[in-house]
Amino acid sequence: MKIIAYLKPECGWSRGVRAIMQKYDLEFEDRDIINNQEQFQEMVNKSGQTLSPCVEIDGNMLKDVSGDEVEAY
Repeated sequence: MKIIAYLKPECGWSRGVRAIMQKYDLEFEDRDIINNQEQFQEMVNKSGQTLSPCVEIDGNMLKDVSGDEVEAY
């Protein structure tokens, strides 16, 4: 499973997504959309919007999600 998470360094929603990844010991790429504009633009291009977090799991983009929504997926 390949997981790419487009997250902010300091954000409650982003912390929730990271917590789910840790809970299930899932390896994921943590992409910083605040300090890296290329990663932000990549998220926008893939998701079609600017809201975060966005989590891509095996090519399926979950847009503007919470940790609970990622866990349910």
